[in-house]
Amino acid sequence: MPNSKDLLKKLGFKFGINGVHAARTMMFSDIQKLLRHASSQATRDDYKQLVVSENLLGKPSSKARELAFRHLVDLYDLDLTNPLFRMLLQVWHLDESAQPVLALLVALARDPLLRKTKTLILEKQLGESLHREEMEALLEKEFLQRFSEASLKSFAQNVNGTWTDAGYLVGRNRKHRSAPVLTPEILTFALFLGYLEGRSGARLFSSTWMSILPGSPDELESLVKSASDRGQLVFMNAGGVKEVRFPGALSKEEELLRQEVSNVV
Repeated sequence: MPNSKDLLKKLGFKFGINGVHAARTMMFSDIQKLLRHASSQATRDDYKQLVVSENLLGKPSSKARELAFRHLVDLYDLDLTNPLFRMLLQVWHLDESAQPVLALLVALARDPLLRKTKTLILEKQLGESLHREEMEALLEKEFLQRFSEASLKSFAQNVNGTWTDAGYLVGRNRKHRSAPVLTPEILTFALFLGYLEGRSGARLFSSTWMSILPGSPDELESLVKSASDRGQLVFMNAGGVKEVRFPGALSKEEELLRQEVSNVV
């Protein structure tokens, strides 16, 4: 019987010990510009054409273009056969203010290195300082001296840059914990990630993805209702029994994979 990670990989998630954040942030400005200019039906080859051949992102050399494209694929996949990326495209253009957190959620799903830093960020109280050395110490502990001192510093800066771009940190030199703006689109995507993990009903509201989002349960549920009103998902709450559905979001094969995940988690 396949384990849950093998199944989740087929649905777009990534696991392991490597990730883009060893070298880059989540490249928010790059993915934002790329998705702004690409067709909603673009293939990965189309994205490559824009990044590598046309230098849409303004990189200084052909090597830099190739590397940027490879990192973007690692982070976002850029393939409509991936349900995670497909759902991202469905909600990405609905509200630009949602894009930083949407990009973060995808990066967390696809970069194991970034995921290791989530607890440190979320445990900080609003306004509390985060020192780069704290992040370096966490990374050194998690990765058992895998990185040199210089690499740890760069790694920590990349990670902190991503959390800053997403609105969870503010400040240029001294970082402080902050709270990002939430929208119905963000709730739709967070619930969808939990759905891909095999969760359903009320369990969707206690997933890792929902725990990343600030706000009380009532505030988050209100945003889910708004998402449902806008046709982004179907949400029903009768007598405290919650149901969330994503009609047409998955193919039959993907839905079977999702059900397999629910049987092994």
